[in-house]
Amino acid sequence: MDIPRVLKAFLLAAASMAALPASLRAAAVPKAGAQAPDFSLRAQDGTAVSLKDLRGKWVVLYFYPKDFTSGCTREAHGFQRDEKLYLDRNAVVLGISLDSVDSHRKFCSQEGLRFKILSDSDHKVARRYGSLNDLAVLKFAKRNTFIIDPRGAIAREFIGVDPDQHSREVLAALDGLQQQPKP
Repeated sequence: MDIPRVLKAFLLAAASMAALPASLRAAAVPKAGAQAPDFSLRAQDGTAVSLKDLRGKWVVLYFYPKDFTSGCTREAHGFQRDEKLYLDRNAVVLGISLDSVDSHRKFCSQEGLRFKILSDSDHKVARRYGSLNDLAVLKFAKRNTFIIDPRGAIAREFIGVDPDQHSREVLAALDGLQQQPKP
């Protein structure tokens, strides 16, 4: 491996990212209290899912890098395992990656996933949530999660999560948020 060549390629990619217009660079991660950026994306079954249509429910919006990879599969299985616990808390789990609807359909079928996984193939939603890893030709979603309250505001954000423990961590945070007094 030619380290100077790899370093040069990395620096060139970083410089080209800095030269991008702000509209094409990833946004900052929205923080608790901010209104969650709205979106409408296609799920693995082809239906459109819009955040605004989920008002009145808690939404667990988790971004992940790639279908069929080990960490992403383990993370999805954790959310699927705990699906009833989320439903008991009036919460909907939505996964988002840059993969296609067709890839999501195959992934859900193979892995027995029943919750909605959304295709952000144009990268707009991941970018708006500060969850786009955009390094030259390598593009994928960062492993970030947002709990969105029933009014549509970010209640909690998780950055760079551990896929093996994440669903339990989100459930614990959701419990704490739901016990807080209403404004």
